[in-house]
Amino acid sequence: MAKRGVHVTLAEIARRLGVSKVTVSKALRGHPDISPETSGEVKRVARELGYLPNYIARSLSSRRTNTIGVVVPKIAHFFFSSVIEALYNSALESGYEIVLTVSQESAEREARHLQSLLSMRVDGLIVSLSAQTHDYAMFHWIRELGVPLTMMDRVIDDDRFTRVVVDDFGGAFAATKQAISVGYRKLAHLAGGEGTNIGRERARGFTAALEQYGIPLRSEWVIRGGFGEEDGYRGFMQLRESGNMPEFLLTATFPQALGVYRAVAECGMSIPADIDIICFGNTGLNQILPSAPTYVEQPTKDLGVKAFELTLKQIREKTEPTLVTLPTRLVVCQTAISRRVAL
Repeated sequence: MAKRGVHVTLAEIARRLGVSKVTVSKALRGHPDISPETSGEVKRVARELGYLPNYIARSLSSRRTNTIGVVVPKIAHFFFSSVIEALYNSALESGYEIVLTVSQESAEREARHLQSLLSMRVDGLIVSLSAQTHDYAMFHWIRELGVPLTMMDRVIDDDRFTRVVVDDFGGAFAATKQAISVGYRKLAHLAGGEGTNIGRERARGFTAALEQYGIPLRSEWVIRGGFGEEDGYRGFMQLRESGNMPEFLLTATFPQALGVYRAVAECGMSIPADIDIICFGNTGLNQILPSAPTYVEQPTKDLGVKAFELTLKQIREKTEPTLVTLPTRLVVCQTAISRRVAL
């Protein structure tokens, strides 16, 4: 009875077929020197014997592990789960594995994960910064080591790094313009963290739209904090307790919007009758919320695919740092309140 599994070697497959180990190795790697017929036969016998490739030996000889380390702030969030799915699919198609870690918005955990991934000799890194990350020394060290690194979504504003982001400014500007176009003049923004590029850019898009249409910016109506549901809840309560409520609220994330919906219901109010809302992001839950909000659609799958492509390119060849900005799109829901007033 033929042995099966991890102890099956290239030599045994070669003996079974009467070919050389080199032929078997090339066939399993899809090398063009080997005919499709021979490759098919080699792979058939390998499956039959339960052959498993020795990735450790392969990595020692090639100095590559065919793994890419990923650090994200959250996974219980549609935005990041969708990006991660795209990363996994892209990696699988290119013969790579993803080693996923989650910082839980902690700079300390983020640094620990990066150290662990580097000790695993990953071929490259893809990182979305935590909300607490303000010291970038470790990333500069990684860059000096020559480890391929791509930052995505939440990035360092530094052109020495390869980055892929969405058009946060444009998305916030379009959302705010839409609110103004239907008649709102009292507009507020839950801005998220000022320490992140997405928090800054979305707030900048909001204020730029107000300025363009001659609407005064009220500082008390720009509330900074985190990006989660509890931050949305607290932000709305802060507005309500001020005694001076806006007509419209732009939230920096969909989880913030969920927190606003909960707070509005708790206060005996309703959306959009008492306050209208536009949020960044869509989970599919938008459509089942009472009065589905208009939202800024972010190209999550494109973000994951592009982050992987940029990392793989750095692994395979020497490249210059680049910035890729992906477009957003405003999706106007028909249930949103409409006060059509000409600008």
